Amino acid sequence: MFERVLSFLRDLPAGSASHTSTDDPRVAASALLYHVMNADGVRQDVEWERFKAVLAQSYSINGAELEALAAAGERADNEAIDLYAFTSVLKRHLDAEGRKAFIGLMWEIVYADGELHELEDNTVWRVAELIGVERHDRIETRGKAAAEVPGARGTSSDE
Repeated sequence: MFERVLSFLRDLPAGSASHTSTDDPRVAASALLYHVMNADGVRQDVEWERFKAVLAQSYSINGAELEALAAAGERADNEAIDLYAFTSVLKRHLDAEGRKAFIGLMWEIVYADGELHELEDNTVWRVAELIGVERHDRIETRGKAAAEVPGARGTSSDE
């Protein structure tokens, strides 16, 4: 099932992973995943590893190419003034199912440490709104991600 959820990312146009343009959908996706990972102000090793695993699985990359994409996402997020630069790119390149699947990936990053922090929840909510993912789809994907983490903690204002 996870493979099916990630397959949409493989279809995005292949840009150079070292290219930091927010017009590159892979960099935009990496930047948003990086952003949600850091939303609570604490980046744990388990979150960083999940972030890289999602990128590796999504794009079938590893090694230097994976490191370059992760670094490009980090740089792009650090240089961004808002999320719109990234969300507008994904909205143009992904269909409705792809956008919903991307929100699912964001939840996987959020729950990598087993906790849902309100700033992470708010970040996913804002991204979902910007890319046109409905509230019920956001809640559904959150539930699926939380169910895969034994003892996941945290609640959302949506419940």
